[in-house]
Amino acid sequence: MVNLTPIMIEGQPFTAVTVKLPKTNFMAVANDHGYIMCGALDVALLNEKLKERGIVAGRAVGVRTIDQLLDAPLESVTYAAEDLGIKVGMSGREALLKMMK
Repeated sequence: MVNLTPIMIEGQPFTAVTVKLPKTNFMAVANDHGYIMCGALDVALLNEKLKERGIVAGRAVGVRTIDQLLDAPLESVTYAAEDLGIKVGMSGREALLKMMK
């Protein structure tokens, strides 16, 4: 099952995506500038093979719900995210708000 849910964070619009898969869930929260995602995100691939695209993204591991994804510290971020001031250890919520600037 796929669930798309519009959410607001401090008055800013985002889209939460949850895909229920056998024995796991895939989750992401995005806007037009970037996204945060569960542990399925391969940040190294984005930084190495797709660097020229300038993808703004962060990864949180060990999360099972969108709320956990928003509150969890980011385990890794892309170079393009770092350029916006998004850092490892920052909450997903904080990172998303930095993507609005």
